[in-house]
Amino acid sequence: MMTLSRNAILLFAVALGGSPLLAADLIPMSQEQRQAMGMRTAPVAVATQSWSVAYPAQVQVPTAQLRVVSTPLSGLLESLLVAEGDAVKQGQALASILSPELLSLQRSYLQALSQLDLARSDWERDRQLLEEGIIAERRYQTTHAHYVQVRTEVEQGQQTLQLAGMDRSALKRLAEERQLSGTLTVRSPLDGVVLERIATPGQRLNALDPLYRIGRLQPLWLEIHVPLERLSQIAMGSTVRVTAPAVEGKVITIGRMVHGADQGVLVRAEVNAGAQRLHPGQFIEVELASGRAGRHYRIPLGALVRQGGKTWVFVARDTGFLAMPVTIRAEESNAVVVSADLQPGDQVVMAGTAALKAAWLEGAE
Repeated sequence: MMTLSRNAILLFAVALGGSPLLAADLIPMSQEQRQAMGMRTAPVAVATQSWSVAYPAQVQVPTAQLRVVSTPLSGLLESLLVAEGDAVKQGQALASILSPELLSLQRSYLQALSQLDLARSDWERDRQLLEEGIIAERRYQTTHAHYVQVRTEVEQGQQTLQLAGMDRSALKRLAEERQLSGTLTVRSPLDGVVLERIATPGQRLNALDPLYRIGRLQPLWLEIHVPLERLSQIAMGSTVRVTAPAVEGKVITIGRMVHGADQGVLVRAEVNAGAQRLHPGQFIEVELASGRAGRHYRIPLGALVRQGGKTWVFVARDTGFLAMPVTIRAEESNAVVVSADLQPGDQVVMAGTAALKAAWLEGAE
């Protein structure tokens, strides 16, 4: 931008006629004078919503979509079948564990099955004998109670083996073939992505030791710390946009607790469309939207002029510029949202405002 001396500004003010200028007065200026002062203008845009300054945020996996896969029984970790970053399907094999405890559970289950066959036979025999009047009813009740007890033990064994990772087909095969296996296969509980591998092959594990952390990455959360004084500008359902990559989400939670480290409040947004372009744990910058009603316009930061405790812009007209007061409604990263008596398509000065302000003030003296 061209720099003008004070004398040049005075000469320019004299050229304007030296009459006092009010807020609504037009500052006459020809195209040649505009070029000499290095002025550039930019159009105002209607602002249906404003965007906040950029806030830091972290990408997180929703808690309902996270699973820690653990070994159900103690044993030796024989092999891990997937690695960090791999996509997995529900029921897919993740790890193989050699478990003596599994052998013990299978043996107890098979014993309970054998006892169930015998108890069922005794119960059916005594029922027939009772119908023929050969035995007392008390004996029949005792036999029936024993059958129910053994059947409960079998059902308990089935549930225990299912919790250990055996599905119904494996249980059926065990009952038919009566062959024990000490190899335990751990399977994925959901469709997702392996976020972390925790265990190492060859490691001895106790029951419930973690193997993997798996998450479903659609949708994702953005956890944003917003200064307490800016919290009133945010509402549930407000739009949140990520500058890079270009992704948008919606606010789903506005926290109540103020964090001591930065005096910020946690605001959580959910991202559906474009979530695949984000990565859990990633730090990004986001902007939050707030709705605006009435005549609000977005203008460049460089267009603002401070004078007399007010904020002004210079609006271009055919024969000069009009000094117009504005009220700032929101500050964005590279622009401000104002309310003013502007019209869509108006041009405001964004370069050369200092020289124009000086000429404006000199002409008002």
